Amino acid sequence: MSKTLLIPQGDFPAVGLGRRLAAMFYDFLLCTALLIVTGFVYKLIQAAIIGEERLRVMTDAGKMDGDPLYSTVLLLVLFAFFAKFWTHGGQTLGMQVWGIRVQNADGSAISLWQALLRFMVSIASWLCVGLGFFWSLYDKQKRTWHDIYSNTRVVRIPKKTK
Repeated sequence: MSKTLLIPQGDFPAVGLGRRLAAMFYDFLLCTALLIVTGFVYKLIQAAIIGEERLRVMTDAGKMDGDPLYSTVLLLVLFAFFAKFWTHGGQTLGMQVWGIRVQNADGSAISLWQALLRFMVSIASWLCVGLGFFWSLYDKQKRTWHDIYSNTRVVRIPKKTK
């Protein structure tokens, strides 16, 4: 399988924690909106399947709290968001704004498997109170846990000239 080289190509510097966090904040806002829309669609589908009145009764009784299917759908939607952007161009919308991208060491786009590893390890990092992100402050190459585990790099790319 041939690797897709990302444009522009070059030896770009690693990204520090501040720029990463800024891009994550932008993506957080986008993901929040995406999850709200997903939740709305999920509830519409649920109401169509089991009926609006029955859904209301079950919700009031607390029977819909902790719905594992709902949690799974939200997790899959989030992964799909990141995987699409990371594997096609290397940048989420927040990363585009801050001029950073995720890539392999050779400048190629990451694979779906690498995206899954990045996604899962970044969740684990947040569950450890962000320790995996702060790791970049001590790593000589400014890598986070998910960079190391997925064998990827986050680099700062130059602005596009008009």
